[in-house]
Amino acid sequence: MRKVLIILFFGLFMSESQAQSDTLRVMSFNILHGATVKNDFNLDTIAGVINSYDPDLVALQEVDFKTNRAKKYDLPTELGYRTHMASLFARAMYFDGGEYGEGVLSKYSFISTENIALPHLPNSEPRAAAVVRVKTKKGNIIQFVGTHLDHQKEKNDRIMQAKALVKHLEKSQYPTLLLGDLNAEPDSEAITIIRKAFTKSEIAEAQQGTYPSIGPHKKIDYILYNQPEHWKVLEYKVLCENYASDHCIVMATLVFTP
Repeated sequence: MRKVLIILFFGLFMSESQAQSDTLRVMSFNILHGATVKNDFNLDTIAGVINSYDPDLVALQEVDFKTNRAKKYDLPTELGYRTHMASLFARAMYFDGGEYGEGVLSKYSFISTENIALPHLPNSEPRAAAVVRVKTKKGNIIQFVGTHLDHQKEKNDRIMQAKALVKHLEKSQYPTLLLGDLNAEPDSEAITIIRKAFTKSEIAEAQQGTYPSIGPHKKIDYILYNQPEHWKVLEYKVLCENYASDHCIVMATLVFTP
């Protein structure tokens, strides 16, 4: 009888643990402010690409909000409408009659949101990180962060931004996914700083180049995570949609187990 009870308890424990696990599909996509590589401004194409891969969460970079070049469209809202996902915009700076920054799309409702203003030198382009917390289908709270680090000044702005981002995110207790165009290759100082707090997948596909979208030879777009004991990467893809953007999309399927 005692053996039967032990087996039943163990089976119940395992089923409860598995029931709490979540499988998430996440994407990082630099959308080139909607312009496409042909400069024809095609939000339907960008939304179509996102829909074709069916992600749960998307980090968007180079996102315009009611700028002149984007025909006064609110890009996060427009893409959210076209993908049937919740949307968020995080301003990095005022630009061209509107705003410019980061975006997030999510199949899950936002519990909380935050816009982290990243440090930069006086004459440099401001940068930001969009932070959302969501509750998944299985009830887990996940923190999802999308960012776009400086593309010109490795020795000052990008390193300052990497340090500030890590310092801010380390304060959080939540399991965190960090995605974005970090404008830094794997052996750079900025990535070394970020890797002190965040892990990258060792899957072969995760080592591939992501820029440019035609003949990619630089890895500058990433999907990273903290608390690695809770995450397992099932699949990692570099998707080069040559028309939609000058960057390849990076996408991963991960299992989160609390």
